[in-house]
Amino acid sequence: MSTTVTGTSNGLRVGELAEAVGVRADTVRYYERAGLLQAPARTSSGYRTYDETAVDRMRFIQGAQRLGLRLADIQQLLAIRDTGSCPCEPAEQLLQRRLAELDAEMARLAALRSEMVAMIDGLPTADCSPPVPGVWCPPAGEEVNHDD
Repeated sequence: MSTTVTGTSNGLRVGELAEAVGVRADTVRYYERAGLLQAPARTSSGYRTYDETAVDRMRFIQGAQRLGLRLADIQQLLAIRDTGSCPCEPAEQLLQRRLAELDAEMARLAALRSEMVAMIDGLPTADCSPPVPGVWCPPAGEEVNHDD
């Protein structure tokens, strides 16, 4: 449960926190709703006021997202971190899984690249005949009669 403070000198408002970490204020609010940020204290007029630990937490979230971790994974790491325990072992497991996903995606992209290179190599020269319906270009070695 959040507490009420009487001024902003005790913390950062949503916009200030957002600016400090380079995100939009909506992102800060979303992370709070998603449980990634603890509910902040509020001023007597209802404004959220975050302490400096929120900046560190937001940077942790951003770093984990850059590595491709999902918000659920990040929330799990934060929960461990909040206990005062080092989240290194669970982080290693999550990062190993993410690394395997990246390797699979890179293999898929490499295969796609090879396919594209083969298509480029298979394209005819500048004096290309009209393509056969349903394919990119005339079959190799066949002439298409333009006079039909």
